[in-house]
Amino acid sequence: MAKERKCLEIIGIVQGVGFRPFIYRLAKRRNLKGFVLNNTRGVIVELEGEGAQIEEVISKIKENPPPLAQIEKIECESLPVLEYRDFEIRISQKTEERSTLVSPDIATCEKCKKELLNPDDRRYRYPFINCINCGPRFTIIRELPYDRKNTTMAKFKMCEDCRLEYNDPANRRFHAQPDACPVCGPEVRLVDRTAKVIKEEPISKTIELLGEGKIVAIKGLGGFHLACNAKDKAAVSLLRERKGRPSKPLALMARDVEVVRKYTYLSKKEEELLSSSKSPILLLLKREENTLPEEIAPGNRYIGFILPYTPLHILLFQDPKEVEVLVMTSGNKIGEPIIIKNSEAIRVLGDIADYFLLHNRDIHIPSDDSVVAILEDKPIMVRRSRGYVPEPIKCPAHTKKNILGCGAHLKNTFSLARGNEIFASHHIGDLGTPKAMEAYERGIKHFESLFDIHPEVIVVDRHPEYLSTKFGEKWADENDSLLMRVQHHHAHIASCLVDNDIDKEVIGIAWDGTGFGEDGAIWGGEFLIAGFKSYQRKAHLEYIPLPGGEKAVKEPWRMATTYLYYTMGEDFLDLDIEFIGRLDLKKWEMLKVMIDRKINAPLTSSAGRLFDAVSSLLDLRDRITYLGQAAIELEMIIEDDGKANFYNFKLRKEDGIYIINAIPVIRSIIDDLIHRIPPSVISARFHKGLIEMIADITRRLRDDTGIIDVALSGGVFQNCFLLQGATKRLIKEGFRVYTHHNIPPNDGGISVGQVAIAANVIP
Repeated sequence: MAKERKCLEIIGIVQGVGFRPFIYRLAKRRNLKGFVLNNTRGVIVELEGEGAQIEEVISKIKENPPPLAQIEKIECESLPVLEYRDFEIRISQKTEERSTLVSPDIATCEKCKKELLNPDDRRYRYPFINCINCGPRFTIIRELPYDRKNTTMAKFKMCEDCRLEYNDPANRRFHAQPDACPVCGPEVRLVDRTAKVIKEEPISKTIELLGEGKIVAIKGLGGFHLACNAKDKAAVSLLRERKGRPSKPLALMARDVEVVRKYTYLSKKEEELLSSSKSPILLLLKREENTLPEEIAPGNRYIGFILPYTPLHILLFQDPKEVEVLVMTSGNKIGEPIIIKNSEAIRVLGDIADYFLLHNRDIHIPSDDSVVAILEDKPIMVRRSRGYVPEPIKCPAHTKKNILGCGAHLKNTFSLARGNEIFASHHIGDLGTPKAMEAYERGIKHFESLFDIHPEVIVVDRHPEYLSTKFGEKWADENDSLLMRVQHHHAHIASCLVDNDIDKEVIGIAWDGTGFGEDGAIWGGEFLIAGFKSYQRKAHLEYIPLPGGEKAVKEPWRMATTYLYYTMGEDFLDLDIEFIGRLDLKKWEMLKVMIDRKINAPLTSSAGRLFDAVSSLLDLRDRITYLGQAAIELEMIIEDDGKANFYNFKLRKEDGIYIINAIPVIRSIIDDLIHRIPPSVISARFHKGLIEMIADITRRLRDDTGIIDVALSGGVFQNCFLLQGATKRLIKEGFRVYTHHNIPPNDGGISVGQVAIAANVIP
């Protein structure tokens, strides 16, 4: 038969996932000649031989690629025969255009686990074992193409045994860039807080120290964790005290799934995700007989569990006499990004950790653990980072411009967009410190270089004081880029549309704590008619003062007092409820002046602040120590037998907009408190009232517009009771409901919404 020659260009996540050896084996088995190589666009393959054999290889590539690969497209071109003598893997090339995708970091695969724990294997107990199917990717890449010299592994010269594996197409480590062994690879060492090296075997000694109640900072894939024995109440309390984190739930790492099942309820879907190569922190419902200290997640029915996802983590659980559950919380100071450098960890965390388990494989870009919950067998992404980033998100629109979405101020991510791909960043966090801003700017420059996306359009939030907004304004000015401002809640709804791959106008319900409104007020309880190109505000919670501004966010008692004042005037001081007994009357007098004279008391329609007020009225939380605490604790106490009634909101219409008055709800809560109705029941009635109000408003907006599609977004919709209840209620009313699954509903999704709106608006 006549020979043929075809050139394939394969685009997608095709580097660092075993694609070249996969192609090599396919070609050799069919006696095809040619080559395969990486370039900065993707993978180039030339196949020469019988046409039927070439078509069979192409079919295999499409139908059964390597497990970690994600093929975006394959371009095929027929070329003149060159009479290649063999099939080979060629040296990577750089091209002017860079469009290849980068794999996220991948949890240790089962084959590597077996080798790690096999005394006869040359990598027995080697904490950096990996292969083409697992290990670091995103966090060690400096630039593309994905070759060892372009990663932080470049400084480690392979020994002869590793080199033989690396060059053997039949080996699982064929062209595995982080490949190493105890002879030639990275090493761990244990030091105390003065940087003095502990001479005993580092991992065994770390296990011993954790068993003794010590706190150890452990360097992982994307940064440091602070670890202690989760069953040791004193150690957990000490970690909280030293870190200044009194209440926010702590993530746990368990030896295996069976240990997780001891403390939580675990569905099949949850077990699958927990054990997956992405290995996120999974929020799981506590068992009633749970014996872990309440200090792990005070006032919360859920615990965040993760399984060991690196060889080092696996080794920490190998002594059955020692710990089976570790606290694994981010290694940082409050408000600062996760630490990635050894010297900085010792300097910054020295007053928190007793010891430091370090290694000398550099982390190029930080990446916190991702956080996910499962509701109705579907994921809800709370924090999208390690294991997911930098996989692109598909945008329904195709942009001709390169776009940078600068994101929000809290829970920040940024996003870069080209074509129909959005590259949402790893979790940056709150931009309130110089270190956070440094990490933010460094991350943007890295993504810009890595994906060859040089922004022509800069999108910022309308809030003038967000540091992300100020950064975007400066970037646009210095680079002569087009600057676009997008309203916060419009971006929330747009991110939900992207998450569901739809491009249509919807009734968008955007509920959160804070978002700068078009009128200068603080929005947060919004009903919009919105698509990518525009939005109209059609309903919102009635404005109420936010006395003290940001201080009211941190002190929910201020919102409770304000709602009481608006409900009853100063007569609320005569109420026979516990809240009045706790109220500092001198502080109330100051608050009253602020409200009456409109001094530092901006107006807000925030649903988040209404949750805060109710939480404080129920004696749950007058002051918060982490964002959303009051609302979370209000949800956690719900006791609903399905029969509880609900509180009614009052509606009126002004200039075509429905105004939702919460005062009747506050009156009902006061009555129930006076009649000593349990807070758990009051919380259920409050939540059910919100669900009924959502159904009422959406019905009215459907009557007004004919729209039957509803998108739910904003941090409030991380509340599972509210999300599940509202979704079911709306479906019952005949609506199509869209919620978040792969993009966070909180401000971590704002940057995605920003670039999606710009992609649809900018020609």
